[in-house]
Amino acid sequence: MKKKEELYSCSQQDHNAMAETDIKMVPIADLHDFEGHPFKVENDMALFELMQSIEKEGVIVPALARPRAEGGYELIAGHRRKAASKWAGLDVMPVVIRELDDNQAVIAMVDSNLQRESILPSEKAFAYKMKLEAVERTLGRPNKNNVGQVVPNSFGKRTTEIIGEQTGESYKQIQRYIRLTHLIPDILEMVDNKNIAFNAAVEISYLSEKEQKLLHDNMDVNECSPSLSQAKRLKKYSQEGKLTL
Repeated sequence: MKKKEELYSCSQQDHNAMAETDIKMVPIADLHDFEGHPFKVENDMALFELMQSIEKEGVIVPALARPRAEGGYELIAGHRRKAASKWAGLDVMPVVIRELDDNQAVIAMVDSNLQRESILPSEKAFAYKMKLEAVERTLGRPNKNNVGQVVPNSFGKRTTEIIGEQTGESYKQIQRYIRLTHLIPDILEMVDNKNIAFNAAVEISYLSEKEQKLLHDNMDVNECSPSLSQAKRLKKYSQEGKLTL
């Protein structure tokens, strides 16, 4: 059984929000998932345990949301709490309502979910990409051609360095995760399922979509995946226009 604080883990943004804003009981039907939310909510044992805790004690840590122009609220942090509350048969749950712009909302959403104990590579990949773009929009991107790359900001730090300092990962590792967003879904799923090594997948992400589909078909037929050195060769041949079936 997970510790209660892990089941109800939340980010510093959540705590700041609760200190600044009143907590409201909001109908779960009025809480809409964050657009482009990269984190999956699975009906697994962890969610079952969270549901059981909510049945006994209610939602201890409020969710975080912002008002929607079309009505209701956009959920920023608390998607698992929402799912578990519905599973527990609740109609309402405690929520902190804050006025956040799109960039603030993305950053808060990503930071709150990165506190989770288990995160899939694909979830991290799209989360880091979303946060990188939000941070760049906030600070001002000096070169629009460098989207998703290492970009110096006005404080003399790379955008990926800022994210790395907040997550405890190097800026190069942040870059590697973001590269995974260039994989076709079938290969990205293999990364999540640990059927292909992370670093090899990063190299494969440089292949074109057509090349990745051919590679996936070969991996499927032969029930194998390339090693890191083989993936680097595939990348090299692709960049030289020499990669054939």
